[in-house]
Amino acid sequence: QVQLVESGGGSVQPGGSLRLSCEASGLSSGIIFGRYNMNWYRQAPGKERELVARISTTGDSRTYADAVKGRFAVSRDNEKNTVYLEANSLKLEDTAVYFCNVGQYCVGATCYDRDYWGQGTQVTVSS
Repeated sequence: QVQLVESGGGSVQPGGSLRLSCEASGLSSGIIFGRYNMNWYRQAPGKERELVARISTTGDSRTYADAVKGRFAVSRDNEKNTVYLEANSLKLEDTAVYFCNVGQYCVGATCYDRDYWGQGTQVTVSS
């Protein structure tokens, strides 16, 4: 089973930026990172986990939650088995633990559900 490790979290003031990374390792023989649809979620204290951004296997398709649209950007480097979340113009309400997630493994037009999670990285926005 793939292991996901997030990094890049920290404390910033409103309006600041952070770049989160999620590196995958432990891929079994024949498993290709570039075939995973990847997601970023976040969970604020006392709130449910919510989807922040999603990126397809090749990066051609990217979707965002309304709350972060225009401020956050998801990208990936399949050569490095890594997905990124560039968080700009951060607001107080962006404070949360951010999680990387594998949603699906796709072979051609067929995708198979997966549900792998990283341990999360804390993002704190405060003045």
